[in-house]
Amino acid sequence: MFDWIRRLADYVVFGLLEWSPDRHAARALHFFIYDSIKILLLLAVVVFLMGIINSYFPVDRVRSFLSRHKLYGLEYLMASLFGVVTPFCSCSSVPLFIGFVRGGIPLGVTLAFLVTSPLVNEVAIGLFAGLFGLRMTVIYVVTGVLLGTVSGFVLQQLRLERYLTPWVRELLRKGTVEAGAFTLSGSLAERLPAIWADVVKILKGVVPYVLVGIAVGGLMHGYVPGGFFEKYLSKDNWWAVPLAAILAVPMYSNASGILPVVQVLVAKGVPLGTAIAFMMGVVGLSLPEAMLLKKVMTSRLIAIFFGVVTLNIIIAGYLFNWLL
Repeated sequence: MFDWIRRLADYVVFGLLEWSPDRHAARALHFFIYDSIKILLLLAVVVFLMGIINSYFPVDRVRSFLSRHKLYGLEYLMASLFGVVTPFCSCSSVPLFIGFVRGGIPLGVTLAFLVTSPLVNEVAIGLFAGLFGLRMTVIYVVTGVLLGTVSGFVLQQLRLERYLTPWVRELLRKGTVEAGAFTLSGSLAERLPAIWADVVKILKGVVPYVLVGIAVGGLMHGYVPGGFFEKYLSKDNWWAVPLAAILAVPMYSNASGILPVVQVLVAKGVPLGTAIAFMMGVVGLSLPEAMLLKKVMTSRLIAIFFGVVTLNIIIAGYLFNWLL
């Protein structure tokens, strides 16, 4: 399917530039050209198709259903699945968070959504399938959804509502919430301009991270010797998974931006579970995300939230390594 991209990369690197395949820079540049074109094409297609699907997705109805029905624990799973199809960004996380809490949805259920949304979304699924295949993608999605479900359930047992920020409590007292921000009406032809505008907005925000991630992956692919990561991050080192998750926190990227790095880590011999723990840490536990959440959570709540999610990411990493 992507052979034409490989041939193009071969022509540029080995034909036009006349670089030897044994050259470090040649391998790095070939990786960058090939993965940039492939991932950006996948990204554009997936974002556009999911934009169409999301334009019909009844966000308000889901929120109303979760608040009005007692589901005996299934609400955590439903919120986690909801996170898969809903974007997590500065324009959507805060109004959705407030809307969920104001609608009577328990805080733990809302946090289940917040855990899953950045880890497993339509863009990450599409790119993951293109890079690792269907079997790995299914395991990744199931793990991410279970991670959100378990984290939300655990956090609910801690009774953390008192740690919401005064700003949120004041908005809830006044009944002020942004509604209808995710709904579109009309025929598909009438929705397409708004859908395309969202696609362009998402791509502008994502593409820089994707290119940086591919560039980092290219440098690692071209210059890091085989066996380097395998030596320190092998399954035999019990501390590899916790180390990968903790080292990821200071970094920041979205799932599509970090996937090229994960691809190279796996190719260099890092166990997939360790690499996935690193990716989940980068995406779900980054410091910029913590700063965003400070609008709705106190520092204590963020610390508890990060602690529970970190523990579950580490468990998921060990599980991946055990299964694979």
